[in-house]
Amino acid sequence: MEAAALYHRPDSEMAYLVDKTTIHIRLQAKKADLQAVWLVYGDPYDLNYEIETQTNLWEFQKIPLKVKYQTQYHDIWSCEVQMPLKRMQYSFLVQDQCGQLYFYDERGIYLYQNDRQIQTSYGFKMPYFHDIDRLHAPQWAQKTIWYQIFPERFANGDERLNPPNCLPWGSAQPTPFNFFGGDFQGIIDHLHYLKELGVNGLYLCPIFAATSNHKYDTIDYFKLDPAFGDEKTFREFIQQAHQLGFKVMLDAVFNHIGDQSPYWQDVVQNGAKSVYIDWFYIADLPVNYTATDNYEIAKNLNYEVFAKNPHMPKLKTSNPQVQAYLLEIATFWVEKFGIDAWRLDVANEIDHHFWRKFTQKMQQLNPDIYILGEVWHDASPWVNHGEFSGAMNYPYTDAILAGLVRRDITLETMINQLNYQLSLHPDQVNRVLFNALDTHDTARLLTLCQGDKALMLQALAFLLIQIGAPCLYYGTEIGLTGGPDPDCRKCMIWDEKEQDLTILTVIKELISLRKKYLPQFNQGNVRWEVATDNSAVFWQINQNHESEIISYFNISPNNFQLPPEDKKLLLANLYQADQKLLLPGGWAIFTN
Repeated sequence: MEAAALYHRPDSEMAYLVDKTTIHIRLQAKKADLQAVWLVYGDPYDLNYEIETQTNLWEFQKIPLKVKYQTQYHDIWSCEVQMPLKRMQYSFLVQDQCGQLYFYDERGIYLYQNDRQIQTSYGFKMPYFHDIDRLHAPQWAQKTIWYQIFPERFANGDERLNPPNCLPWGSAQPTPFNFFGGDFQGIIDHLHYLKELGVNGLYLCPIFAATSNHKYDTIDYFKLDPAFGDEKTFREFIQQAHQLGFKVMLDAVFNHIGDQSPYWQDVVQNGAKSVYIDWFYIADLPVNYTATDNYEIAKNLNYEVFAKNPHMPKLKTSNPQVQAYLLEIATFWVEKFGIDAWRLDVANEIDHHFWRKFTQKMQQLNPDIYILGEVWHDASPWVNHGEFSGAMNYPYTDAILAGLVRRDITLETMINQLNYQLSLHPDQVNRVLFNALDTHDTARLLTLCQGDKALMLQALAFLLIQIGAPCLYYGTEIGLTGGPDPDCRKCMIWDEKEQDLTILTVIKELISLRKKYLPQFNQGNVRWEVATDNSAVFWQINQNHESEIISYFNISPNNFQLPPEDKKLLLANLYQADQKLLLPGGWAIFTN
């Protein structure tokens, strides 16, 4: 046994509360190194005094663990334990492939001798199960299928609001500077379209007063951008969305502010005398930079910004005044309009201290609020400690894109990466992580698939059966194309003659399927297998106490014969049911 590979850490994704008295325990070991693992556990105060030796002997129970996730190098073993008194001491008994037993507790790894070794050990501890410390992901977020809207490009419902030099809808390619007049009324006009699509969560990119078409350079967080509409129209949107069963998530840009905001302009005009001088990170005065040919990139900046954009000075969120200002903003939109969620832009570049304050305040206003952090890498430091409900799950979805779309990695590597990402978080976090294959920051999925619509549907079918909260980027459902920003921000196509209605129909069916079998997809166990006779065919198995769902995917150039099992076909594409033949680019989803 590779003893150095054994690893456990209490009060983490390896030991976490599921409810007030239930705890999940995980153990990491070298892949295929162990044939069995047992958890030895009990109440730390269940002691029997042995008179002969004057020793307290601990009373314990023993249950087996099962492999939950397999990565390239590790097995993640797991079990569930009920502790009515809400406290636990525990250790592990492991058996290697030769049958040798080892004992692993907080102080080390030893050859197992007898139970007395366990009775006198100093195990790992979960001293008390504090429900307030448990990760409380909103239950509704587990059931949500999000739809991301870039407001300026979704629909123009009120041309009276068109900004200066507004172009006719869809008449030009998107640039960082052109406008087409998308607004709140346009979203309201198409709520029933979204209802028919089947999504039930609407994520809006920034809507506050700003200079650009993307609105990530905020001027005033308390005012809606006039090109989108006024508070009356926005309130109507919220009310109608809620009546139709949608949750609404707004985009909070708190890492930086626009350079046309009055706070930054005060610094520009008054320098060291500005009352807002400590709201920003300024090396020296006057603030300045050297412009380049790219409006969004500057050199020789003497103040800190988002990326290298001189028009987005970074806010100093460690300043109590800035904290109070941002909390007031977030409170305003939750209290006045009843929004259901916040998406936090560039969340990983803001201090943990502020986010803890932010989340505590938002949960006081609405205990059921969903807080989503934009983090492009491992989000464990935020989501595993209750700062956010979830994060934009780019490491997970990029593994899907790499394995299914770009073919940069083998299916085995993709599966290893998916398992690894799931192993980083408690189950209740995985169920609300935000899974998107394209967004306003990336090339569109159909473009990534090089126009291959069958491949696009295959990737979306896989997305919609994953653990987490899936998201569709506006227009993906009708075959909208586009390269990287700004090309991914084209105007939505509303003429049905120009929409791909075949894609739309299949996506509606996939969404309906996910809703019907949500307990299996988002709350059951999941595993993947690759065909032994074809390394370009794999399947996903979702199981819970009710049923099992098996989803087959063929990314090879050849037909693949499915096993002659008597299972009910739920949905498929490029599948010959009479011959149980999965064609190239095809997928088929079955249940028992």
